[in-house]
Amino acid sequence: MKKRVTIFGGGTGMSYLLRGLKDFPIDITAVITVSDNGRSTGKLRKEFHTPAVGDIRKVITNLSGMDPMIKEMLEYRFQTSSDLDGHSLGNLILTALLNITGSLEESIKELSKLLDVKHTVLPISEDSSLTLMGKTIDGEIIEGEEQITKSHKKFERIYYKEEPNIKEELIEKIENSDLIIFSMGSLYTSILPNIICKKVKEALDKSKAPIMYLCNAMTQPGETDNFSVSDHVKLLNQYLNKRKIDVVIASNSHIDKEVAKKYEIEEQKDPVIIDRENLKKLNIELIDGDFLTLIDGTIRHNSLKLSSAIFSYLMRD
Repeated sequence: MKKRVTIFGGGTGMSYLLRGLKDFPIDITAVITVSDNGRSTGKLRKEFHTPAVGDIRKVITNLSGMDPMIKEMLEYRFQTSSDLDGHSLGNLILTALLNITGSLEESIKELSKLLDVKHTVLPISEDSSLTLMGKTIDGEIIEGEEQITKSHKKFERIYYKEEPNIKEELIEKIENSDLIIFSMGSLYTSILPNIICKKVKEALDKSKAPIMYLCNAMTQPGETDNFSVSDHVKLLNQYLNKRKIDVVIASNSHIDKEVAKKYEIEEQKDPVIIDRENLKKLNIELIDGDFLTLIDGTIRHNSLKLSSAIFSYLMRD
């Protein structure tokens, strides 16, 4: 029987992970946030009163076994002077399926069948009005995922305007997992939107699976300035109930000085430092390695190396 892995995250970070992990002999359930209110997704949510579909599209595309041209077509964004401007074809297809089936979960299943996806993709909720909220350390209330990202501020608390409705299938997946992963990605808008749900935290408490965090390679401006690996872990643990993170995977890759300088100047981002002693104090197992690669001048995780480390951890018992 294949090992069962449940992964929480958003679109970009999880997509890079799944490109490699999908080819390993494991059973993956990818759980995706649906509170994005920006760009194409935001327009579609406003017009059709749907949950956010953009991150779901990215994950399905990267899990697909179809020809690369089909994937490229789904990711294609229209550039025009009409109302189509900025919309990706995959977002439009998912929205059409949602209108036909009346269910985001069913829409995902239908698109997954069409694109030869062998694994399970689940939205954290099917609520169409799910709104992410943030209270900054100076008391300001910011409404909306896009607004939280653009604020570049530190937050005292991330929460939903209303408690999300969580389907039983997701709870069962969590409780029956052999490994639970919090993917790399924005802590505030990709990871926390999944684990601030009351029922998800309760299911994590019931699960016997280790909880693994794939630490970001770079800090996020305003949100995680000067954060070390242990600082990322501490923040996530603050939002969890009894169960806390057991193991963290972090990259010790050498980052070229010129590349690091470019990130610092242009994006106000710095490499995340591995603070081994602090992780030991937290009783966190550290798996570190050369997990980064440079793609067109952009630092990305090497999906195959990262996936291999995850699979090795999963299979060692």
